[in-house]
Amino acid sequence: MKKTYLQRLFAMTLASAMIMGTLSGCGNNATETDSTQTTDNASGTGTTDNTSGNTGTDAAGATDSASGQESGAVGMEGWEPFAENVTLTIPVYDRGAAGVPDVTNNYWTKWIQENFGDVYNITVEFEPITRTDVLTSYNMLATVGELPTILMEYDFDKLAEWGDKGYLIEYDLDEFARIAPTYYERMVELDQIKYTELNGSRYFVLAERPYFNATYTSITWYRQDWLEELGYTEWPATWDEQKEIYQRLIDEGYCQYPLGGEMINGVGSDKNYEFRTYPQDELEWAMYGDYQIPALSTDAQREWLRRENEKYNLGFFNPEYYVRDAETNKADFVSGNMFQLWGYTSANVDFLTAFYEQNPDGKIGMFITKDAVVDEKYGSVNAFRPWDPFGMMIGFSSQATEDEVKAAMMYMEWMTQEDVLFTMQWGVEGKNFEYGEDGNPVSLAEADPEYTQGFSNSKDYWCVTIESRSLGSVEADMAAVAPAGLPVDYTQDIIDNYYGLVKVYEKGYANSDCKFAVVIKASSELQQSLCELYAEYRDQLVTCPPDQFDALYDELSQKYLDAGYQEVVDERREAYEAGYTTKLE
Repeated sequence: MKKTYLQRLFAMTLASAMIMGTLSGCGNNATETDSTQTTDNASGTGTTDNTSGNTGTDAAGATDSASGQESGAVGMEGWEPFAENVTLTIPVYDRGAAGVPDVTNNYWTKWIQENFGDVYNITVEFEPITRTDVLTSYNMLATVGELPTILMEYDFDKLAEWGDKGYLIEYDLDEFARIAPTYYERMVELDQIKYTELNGSRYFVLAERPYFNATYTSITWYRQDWLEELGYTEWPATWDEQKEIYQRLIDEGYCQYPLGGEMINGVGSDKNYEFRTYPQDELEWAMYGDYQIPALSTDAQREWLRRENEKYNLGFFNPEYYVRDAETNKADFVSGNMFQLWGYTSANVDFLTAFYEQNPDGKIGMFITKDAVVDEKYGSVNAFRPWDPFGMMIGFSSQATEDEVKAAMMYMEWMTQEDVLFTMQWGVEGKNFEYGEDGNPVSLAEADPEYTQGFSNSKDYWCVTIESRSLGSVEADMAAVAPAGLPVDYTQDIIDNYYGLVKVYEKGYANSDCKFAVVIKASSELQQSLCELYAEYRDQLVTCPPDQFDALYDELSQKYLDAGYQEVVDERREAYEAGYTTKLE
């Protein structure tokens, strides 16, 4: 029976019903708040009755002494303070980003403690997790018995590994629905329940991800002023035209290394979607398509790396790219030593702000996807990996007590309330944002230093419930992530790029990666070593003479397979053939 049940849940398409459920869910769960409630809550001095959900110590009705919940009650109306103080530990990414306050101790961590923790006799602590080495951070904490109460990540593989290692406990979905009904009902609405199990056990809770089919916050920025001086009106779509621009930038003295370059850092490197054959073969997609472990030995990876090799040998990369990092690239872009730079967009993009401060007459353009573009000469297409149809995947620590797990469920429900979420995402009126003429909040380019938010509008604190800020419409939500306080307004560009990405998605060039309902043990055991090996092999392939590339690729591919990648793809094949995977859309 278990196999049949899992097949029914997991061996199904990421279908249009899921797409429509997600998009309709954005409208139904928009963070719209009336001005009175927002003003009260945004003061930072307390919460509205609805925010705290506190019935008071004199509330009628018996309580479950262990859970702080009235017996039989559903949701926040039945919450009571715990009889004894409970410590709730929440992981938060320590990204090392400039201008971000201490991730464990700032205005917003204190706001959470005052408005949630103090109300329910919970001490909320935040555990810093290294963003570029998540698995090591959690493994070290597990070794010393200090796992945070919840473990959360974007990638199914990491959660599967934690489940396999015994870091996670099974939880009762009915109990979760009783404690966190708003959160649970949204999971049902978005058709996410099917992703909550692994090996027949229920481990995962899933956050919302609006507009998952278009990676609209992932942007390539470039020097529009340079492009115009070279006689181009827009960024060209074909590789031959792009090469011409890069070479002219070098020859005419604009910059020495137009693309800068940086070292491989962590999983998810060198995604080869643009060089795959579409429509994809489903078995090949299941075996090789997951981006967590680079697919060295495949034709798509060969062509991806051939392109990188060409860029290096043409001098577009800094020859010491392998010792450079993202911050070095930012500095070079600001100082005029690079032509283009990739980065996420938000209300505050540090390198854009720095650029316009140092180059008041400069002009930065934003690459806009307009439609699917196939480059027949090189067999490539502007394909991309859409986000998963869920945001954070969340599990509960096997080292946590029953009360701590229930406190975590309460935190997730509390953070999902509209007024709480609005305040965490936008901050305090007059300090972090103002209301625009359309009645929607607009982030201030320079927030009051006392109220400085964390990375990407404090995202790492509220990502337990939703992946991005949402006001209920595409236009409003794209405007919310447009960089503020710059001489150029990128709002319409971001909107246009979103709709262009949707066109690429609708034409079949953007497929979510395969999800497995069983642990791929070889992947869990070998991911780190394979990623490290890939980084070594990758640098050899990028820097070798072009006429030696194919022979070297074949040689290193076989070594990579022998080092364990063959075991990974064999296990994935077995899971696919047994029906324990999702299917191509």
